[in-house]
Amino acid sequence: MPSTAMDIDSSGKLDAARALQAKLEAAKLNIVEDQTRFDTLQSALAKDPGLVSEGVAGTTDPAVVAAEVASQISFLRNLKFQYLEQKAKDQYVKTIVSDEAPNINADDNELLRIENDKKKEVLAAAKARLAEKYSDVRTLAPLVEQDYNKARVLTQEASALASKILDARLTLTRLRQAHPHPRLTIPAANAKLDEQIEEMQALGDELEQVNAQVEEVKEKVKAGAREVERLRVERADLEKTVSAGQKEVQDGRVVGLYDWCVCLVCRSVRDGQRFRSSFRRYTAALALHRSLLSLESAHSESENELHLTYNITPRGSTDSRQVFIKLLFVPNSRQLADAQVEGLILDVGDVIGAHVQANDVPRLIAAVLSRARAGG
Repeated sequence: MPSTAMDIDSSGKLDAARALQAKLEAAKLNIVEDQTRFDTLQSALAKDPGLVSEGVAGTTDPAVVAAEVASQISFLRNLKFQYLEQKAKDQYVKTIVSDEAPNINADDNELLRIENDKKKEVLAAAKARLAEKYSDVRTLAPLVEQDYNKARVLTQEASALASKILDARLTLTRLRQAHPHPRLTIPAANAKLDEQIEEMQALGDELEQVNAQVEEVKEKVKAGAREVERLRVERADLEKTVSAGQKEVQDGRVVGLYDWCVCLVCRSVRDGQRFRSSFRRYTAALALHRSLLSLESAHSESENELHLTYNITPRGSTDSRQVFIKLLFVPNSRQLADAQVEGLILDVGDVIGAHVQANDVPRLIAAVLSRARAGG
């Protein structure tokens, strides 16, 4: 009977244990669901690591992860405490209600103490490693966050560059369609650039030569300016001399030749360095004029009377003869009043009358000399 009662009691306990097990399996425990969610998340991240950058389940925020880990540690500690408490109660109840008391002595306690010490050492080492890991995590978390931010920036930049590359390709395609062959190639552009460089070098050399010539011209201009200044002084002296000589002139008919000479001298003075050559040309022209017209002498007898003597050689003869021309002018004017010719065989009164009436002295002299050379 006692054995039957014990069997009934054991079967009742077994049924109670099975019912408790079934109840535990049917119950929705958070720890089981958390483990399931964690395994699902880990498998998803293993298949697609890009989900981390998209912020799945708050795994990208270290503060959220730290809070979640702290809550899980607290829950596991409470669960461990409850487990130890229930285990101790179960052992205590089994020890009390058991027919055979367990044989526990000092050696068993010592073995348990040694085993507990070893477990404590292992636990302390594990806690130290865990603390070290926590310290590493706290140290590396900002660096990881910086790397993550850099990676995100680089990812955005890569995306923007990819978009720009597509836009550039589209623009290049449009340019190729707008500008068909033949297009300017890189070798052709380089050749054109070389030609332009050579042309620029040649132009630079030419510019240097032009600058050198400009400097020379500037020096010449400066020298010319100094010469002009000197000639201005000479001109002033000459004008003073001319003014003094003009007061001594008595024959007003010489004014034309004098004015021409003064104008020539003044123009030569204005021309600067050509003064001396112009003066020499003037004297040479005057000598040539005398030689061409065979003018031997010119004398002003009075204020309105001019005597000209020519040495003429008639055609077909080697003997020369003198032709004397006397010109009479109206006083204080350039009006020809009369003319007398000596040394001619023929009468030239009609010629003299016509030219006196026309007041043409040069043509009168030319006509008389022409008659003289013809043998008249």
